[in-house]
Amino acid sequence: MADEKDQESWLTERATAQNNWAQARSDHATAITLHDAGIYYAAVFFAQQTAEKALRAACIVRLQRNPRGHNIIQSANALNAPLGVMNAAAELNADFLTARTVEAAEGIPAQMYDRESATVHLDAANAILEWVRDLM
Repeated sequence: MADEKDQESWLTERATAQNNWAQARSDHATAITLHDAGIYYAAVFFAQQTAEKALRAACIVRLQRNPRGHNIIQSANALNAPLGVMNAAAELNADFLTARTVEAAEGIPAQMYDRESATVHLDAANAILEWVRDLM
């Protein structure tokens, strides 16, 4: 009975990992589209979401745990990510809030990001997405 429950639990977690991976790829496409359209704050937010969901998928597959919260530095660290991936996670980590809330941004997110900063964030998301793809 316990083996059946463990198997069922693992299948559920595996489906969750696959869903997070699929959503990470969709968020990545959204970030690129928004970047190309000049909607930089939203591109930054979706770049962060790309990284968060990709790392969540990897944590589920590799560590058999689904991280809580939105700290992608912790997820990358738990996966023993290389320095470049850790730097990318650090670049994106705060943008979960900063790119979407006036209070966290202490200003207007739509006015805080330009093409150059959005490109930096998109590059960071790309680095994480590629690393997770190879990891999984």
